[in-house]
Amino acid sequence: MAKIFVINPGSTSTKLALYEDSTELFNDDIFHDSSELLKFPTINDQLPFRMHVLESFLQEHGIDLAGVDATVGRGGGCMPILGGTYRVNEQLLDDTRNYVGGLYHSSMLGVQMAAEIQKKYGGEVLMVDPPVVDELQDLARITGVKGIYRKAISHALNLKETARRHCASLGVKYEDSRLIVCHIDGGISVTAHVNGRMIDGNDAGGGEGPFTPTRMGNMAVTDVLNRLSDRSPKQIRDLCSQAGGLSSHFGTSNSDLLHQRMEDGDQEVRMVWQAMIYQVCRYIGAMSAVLKGKVDGIVLTGGLMRFADVGDIIREYCGWIAPVYIYPGEVEMSAMAMAALRVLSGTEEPLEYTGEPAWKGFAWDHQ
Repeated sequence: MAKIFVINPGSTSTKLALYEDSTELFNDDIFHDSSELLKFPTINDQLPFRMHVLESFLQEHGIDLAGVDATVGRGGGCMPILGGTYRVNEQLLDDTRNYVGGLYHSSMLGVQMAAEIQKKYGGEVLMVDPPVVDELQDLARITGVKGIYRKAISHALNLKETARRHCASLGVKYEDSRLIVCHIDGGISVTAHVNGRMIDGNDAGGGEGPFTPTRMGNMAVTDVLNRLSDRSPKQIRDLCSQAGGLSSHFGTSNSDLLHQRMEDGDQEVRMVWQAMIYQVCRYIGAMSAVLKGKVDGIVLTGGLMRFADVGDIIREYCGWIAPVYIYPGEVEMSAMAMAALRVLSGTEEPLEYTGEPAWKGFAWDHQ
């Protein structure tokens, strides 16, 4: 039996899970008070604190990691890479600490924590489909400003694993499918998948796309200049990541609370909530054009899919494009565990991280 430990750090929590082969032995979410985390100057400085909390949790619950075969850490801000399972090496750790791929997020602690577990208990240490997976087609990279290219930052782990499981449920291969896959939660990713690659999608990490419970989404640059010119760069970044969207409108990103207010008759909440889903539909329409209208299915996943009206609105606007399939929640922890199991069983060869980006620019950039 393969023993697999999974670590997934978030902005205010660390998710932990332990598997024996494909059997989940436990899955828990350790909360970290934001006031405690704010004591640390950088995310990297949180590492000793989070490791102490992790080890205390294991001890308190009598969980022994002796003999662990693999530890999988959530990927963070390394160089943009192709999707897959990577063996964690010193280059990957160093690039993640320095967030060379441009993503500064708590997920960057995942591989660092996994490496600390390896020092104590041994075993493989792996990373699977980090948020910086870059499989964009070239046309999706160009912007209207020379030398500035679009980034691929998305909920890649959940998007790709949900797509694989959806295809398996239909008896088809992900590598043979054309799908629009959406992660809809605190952040929203809308992506086009062709033959196992995410060829286009919004830069969810950069604030592009629909507004969300926490992110302001796309706005005209003139509106940003005219209406937000008195804000500091940090305040604008916060609107892109945690203070925009529903949080800006209502002072909270608590979807359960806001959905209940909508059901209780709050017309402002209803309008803003439906506008958020309307914007998701617009991006699904855009991705259908990317796929030239040849779409096998629209796959919806993420926490907000627990609300039936979200799927109903998307079906109303987009059901003519392709069948709509709903998979509420996310499968990140099991996705990481199953990837490790494939490596341990010899059915998948882990990739080596070299520090080279998946895309190195166009020929004219190097002239």
